[in-house]
Amino acid sequence: MYTFRKEERLCSRKHLDLLFKNGSSFLLYPFRVSYLFIDEPAEVQAQVVINVPKKRYKRAVDRNLLKRRIREAYRLNKQNNFYTKLPSDRGLLLFSIQFIGKEKYDFSFVEKKLIATFNRFFKLIEPNEVNK
Repeated sequence: MYTFRKEERLCSRKHLDLLFKNGSSFLLYPFRVSYLFIDEPAEVQAQVVINVPKKRYKRAVDRNLLKRRIREAYRLNKQNNFYTKLPSDRGLLLFSIQFIGKEKYDFSFVEKKLIATFNRFFKLIEPNEVNK
């Protein structure tokens, strides 16, 4: 339940290209989120990739610290705030979280903003559910 397994990570280059070419996105500082539903069987509901740009954070230590904090916040909140609300009839969700902030934030701020990002995501996909 509170794990972040290999199956939940988005590693496929084909899926990544598809996500960034055809996916929708929104911005909720300090995150830019891209998402796309695809019709493909998978053992998980969503696959996630987390990105911190090298352009803004030159030192790998800083990038890794931010990625660890985002991953941990995702791992702790995915079950209650993400998976339970995902529509099961739309297929596999490809989800990208890109950190665009200008400074290194502490874990509590990252967690609060990630939960707000999840809520914004569900508000954006909700109207599409009504139309179908």
